[in-house]
Amino acid sequence: MNDRTLFDLAFLLAAPFWALLVLAPGWRWTDKIAASPLPMVPVLAVYLALAVPVFPQLWAAVSHPGLAVFQDLLRLGGGAGAIWAQVIAWDLFLGQWMYREARALGISPLVMGPLLVLTVLLSPIGVLLFIGLRAAVRRRRPRGVAERQPAGHRQLSTP
Repeated sequence: MNDRTLFDLAFLLAAPFWALLVLAPGWRWTDKIAASPLPMVPVLAVYLALAVPVFPQLWAAVSHPGLAVFQDLLRLGGGAGAIWAQVIAWDLFLGQWMYREARALGISPLVMGPLLVLTVLLSPIGVLLFIGLRAAVRRRRPRGVAERQPAGHRQLSTP
């Protein structure tokens, strides 16, 4: 496979999972899939396929970051593709976390759907808006009221 095909494949592999998070919230399979790291694995495999051939340049960019070094990396098809696949995998991780948090807090899917779409497109903005929404919902929750736990979600103990 060439770099262009792998670049396109990165998003195509993540898109069905995003569709579930946005279009099928509350479906038991969506909850199970959102609780699993497995949806990211195919995208990470694409990342590796793109990153390994340009590893020296990738390592130079991350070990001694600088704008010029990253520009050189992005000029390489595999370098740009690897960064893209990394972003797609990270965005999916964030989307799954946001989905689970919203379900636990009882945030309406009608609010979360557009927020998740925004996160797919511009994740920093979507995540920042969700963090603000999450904080507002938590502030309004009376003390002693526990968060709901969707299927497959385990509560971690907090101090």
